[in-house]
Amino acid sequence: MMRILASLNVARRRFLPDRSANFAIMAALSMPIALALMAVAVDEGSLYTERRAAQSVTDLAAIAAGSNIINAEQAVLAAFSDNGLTGATVGAGTPTPGKPVVSVVRGRYTPSSAVGQRFEAGKTPYNAVSVSLKKIGVMYFGGAFMSPPMIGTNAIASTTPQATFSIGSRLAAVDTSSSPLLNSILGGLLGTNIALNAMDYNALIGADINVLSFLDQLAIKLNLTGVSYSNVLASKATLTQIIGAMANIPGLDSRSKLALQTMAAGATNAIKIPLDHLIDLGNVGRLGLGQRPAGLTVDADALSMVKAAANLAGGAKQIDLNTGITVPGLLEVVAKLAVGEPPQSTPWLTVGEKGAKVRTAQTRLKLEVTVGSSNVSSGIKIVSVSIPLNVEVAYAEAELMDITCSTGRPESRKVTIAARPGIVEAYLAKNSSSDFADFTKPQTFGDASIVTANINILGLIKLDLLELRAKAYFYSGNQTTTTLVFDDADITAKRIKKTSTKDFATSLTSSLLTGLELKPYLLGSPIGLLDLVFDPLKTAVVPLLTSVTSQLDAILFNLLSSLGITLGEADVRVTGATCGRSVLVQ
Repeated sequence: MMRILASLNVARRRFLPDRSANFAIMAALSMPIALALMAVAVDEGSLYTERRAAQSVTDLAAIAAGSNIINAEQAVLAAFSDNGLTGATVGAGTPTPGKPVVSVVRGRYTPSSAVGQRFEAGKTPYNAVSVSLKKIGVMYFGGAFMSPPMIGTNAIASTTPQATFSIGSRLAAVDTSSSPLLNSILGGLLGTNIALNAMDYNALIGADINVLSFLDQLAIKLNLTGVSYSNVLASKATLTQIIGAMANIPGLDSRSKLALQTMAAGATNAIKIPLDHLIDLGNVGRLGLGQRPAGLTVDADALSMVKAAANLAGGAKQIDLNTGITVPGLLEVVAKLAVGEPPQSTPWLTVGEKGAKVRTAQTRLKLEVTVGSSNVSSGIKIVSVSIPLNVEVAYAEAELMDITCSTGRPESRKVTIAARPGIVEAYLAKNSSSDFADFTKPQTFGDASIVTANINILGLIKLDLLELRAKAYFYSGNQTTTTLVFDDADITAKRIKKTSTKDFATSLTSSLLTGLELKPYLLGSPIGLLDLVFDPLKTAVVPLLTSVTSQLDAILFNLLSSLGITLGEADVRVTGATCGRSVLVQ
């Protein structure tokens, strides 16, 4: 035993001072640690690359979802599948190896908000989608001694769908008989005498002008340089400047140009119009003069723009239209018109996103027609028939409900508008208001003398200048909206879609006459008549009144449609739309 211990001691004394093969020994001892570190490094690099790839795919999926917000979930899954990330499901579960979980949240992105508050989940109208991905990472070596980590990525993509739409009534054509009426209406609103013919008006109806080109020309007249379109719209301009700028738009046909120059030369300069009451460009307003929005057309027909500007300038102004109306068979037609300013921030033409609105102007019309004498039966002679009609149109409104591109391509664009015809109040009565053109006060009405007659029945009952007085009221207004859908063909052709028809005018006067109660007066005092006298008189008068209503309806319809307003109708036109480009914002 002693020998063995001595030998070990000798070996120890020899081994410890020996420095040969140290590196081999150290390498052998540290190899397991080095291999472990190498495995961790390989897995870490692999996980980093995997996360970068997952983020790239998430970005692509968010862009796809932003281009098709309605079908965002399907767009996301398709984007993942196309880029090699299969097995993903949309939901809120826990991911498992090979089965990632995706969260798709719609909301609204507002660039001007504070960082961290720019995306608001669930807020409508949607213009952005947040896509989040959770998946189990792949570990090639470390999985033997640790659980694979969770990889999480997130991306938000936003798009700005916009449409150009307007409301009103765009005349299909003007004939020679209606041009004097248009001259009378526009002349009264513009503060000048107009003598345009039907061909001039038809040229203006067919002339679609680029609104941005119009604002470029108007900026020159207002001496505005280096500004945005919003800066121009924040200014005021006279009718001469507005119509003159329209006449200077490049590419306008010669007849339209001359007609606009004629109107501009005589238009009043006494009133300056707030341009933002005329046009709302939405986000397009941020563009500088001369710039154009990608994929979006901003057009309007020339006559509608002139009428809208004239309405703003002629607000609360009474216009006599008698010289513009001649109707065969009627002794006299007296017409007065008052146009109120549209509600602020709701112009007739708007470029906007979902939720944008447009409205027409308020209008009051006072119309009275007179028919001459006639012998309607033995002993009853109608000396005169007078029908006073008072109509107030509040407004018609349209709201942009949605803009979609189901395939993400421009030809699949679809614009949905909710339109509601304005409320109409009509009185067949005497208007006793002190100021017909004061829209801040309601009108007042009394019994009107409808018929004057002479009665001589067998020489026993003789009444000269017997009056029949009456008053009737009619009210109509749609409480619900009508959905109008414009596809790519409608937008390209700039088609007008209506919520009702012009036959409403006939039903209006017919309804008034249906509820009309005749009251006999003699020398200004009410009297009672025997049925022997009153029944034949009513029998003779009612058909005569009814025969006049067809002519009254035509006058009423032509007057209001010449202004761009039609009773019971909301005529909507979409002249441009784009779903915009989906871009990453976070």
